[in-house]
Amino acid sequence: MTVESTAARKPRRSAGTKRTSAKKPPSRDTELVQLLTPEGKRVKHAEYDPYVADITPEELRGLYRDMVLTRRFDAEATSLQRQGELGLWASLLGQEAAQIGSGRALRDDDYVFPTYREHGVAWCRGVDPTNLLGMFRGVNNGGWDPNGNNFHLYTIVIGSQTLHATGYAMGVAKDGADSAVIAYFGDGASSQGDVAESFTFSAVYNAPVVFFCQNNQWAISEPTEKQTRVPLYQRAQGYGFPGVRVDGNDVLACLAVTKWALERARRGEGPTLVEAYTYRMGAHTTSDDPSRYRHDDERISWEAKDPIQRLRSYLASETDTNEGFFGELEAESEALGRRVREVVRAMPDPDHFAIFENVYADGHALVDEERAQFAAYQASFVQEGEGE
Repeated sequence: MTVESTAARKPRRSAGTKRTSAKKPPSRDTELVQLLTPEGKRVKHAEYDPYVADITPEELRGLYRDMVLTRRFDAEATSLQRQGELGLWASLLGQEAAQIGSGRALRDDDYVFPTYREHGVAWCRGVDPTNLLGMFRGVNNGGWDPNGNNFHLYTIVIGSQTLHATGYAMGVAKDGADSAVIAYFGDGASSQGDVAESFTFSAVYNAPVVFFCQNNQWAISEPTEKQTRVPLYQRAQGYGFPGVRVDGNDVLACLAVTKWALERARRGEGPTLVEAYTYRMGAHTTSDDPSRYRHDDERISWEAKDPIQRLRSYLASETDTNEGFFGELEAESEALGRRVREVVRAMPDPDHFAIFENVYADGHALVDEERAQFAAYQASFVQEGEGE
């Protein structure tokens, strides 16, 4: 499959600040769902094994490919920002399994409400990765039709998309559809009032929505233990619906748990909170310096739990996957990187006057006045240039 066809294909169904010390891993009583250990060994789980029992080696290779290419795209975007081609970038490094696992659990008719870091989920929904970069380059407000892939535009306001998802899910239920809605957010957003309100309404109205929290343990420079006294998934109990903590670096576990939660929603059993316990390997965004608030030994300890390496180990030891597959994927990865660079650098500048469009439905005198003032300002540069 070529790189160009990847984004077009239909999604597969179901498949300073004071630094703190390194945090301990979750205790045993947090019931972390894991199907694949950091060493790539398969472990059994009576409740969630059935959701991946029929997965084939080819589908496993597909999950691996998704994670590798998503990471390559993310790395290229980070490099482009460092070179001045993007204004900002929010990396997903380390969170590939949470996004690909949950993204591949979705059906075509399910609807996704992301934040601004769900590049892997966008990949699963068939959004061309280069379309994600227009907003970060400042040339558009998104670059894709949300209804074309059932994937909403990125949301910058922290936590607000959970309200949008809840309202949409309530509408789905009233329409009698059996599809589900999923809302992505981070551990920092879980402290926002919008999220609490979403939990309340979704529970009361039994909305078919899955709240997928990627707990990467740092809300910019604020560690999770300064945001909550209990594991995040336990918050769901107070609202009357189930919460599950899953190993966010285990793509199989994320796939299985999300399938389970989505099926609950489709059966009319209401919302679920999934906490994917993972780690942000890089900066919050490219404007952030994580060395100011966390120690390298914490990051190094999580590198040993790398989601891509653990699935590669499993593929190499338990399936017929050979080195030819990995070699071909490396070549495809390089081709993706080249295409991303070429497309971004060729993006045209936006229309300078587009900012004045769609402010009011029927126009407004003040906007007209501001547009005229801006036009005069732009014209002054042309006049100055002509006089030189």
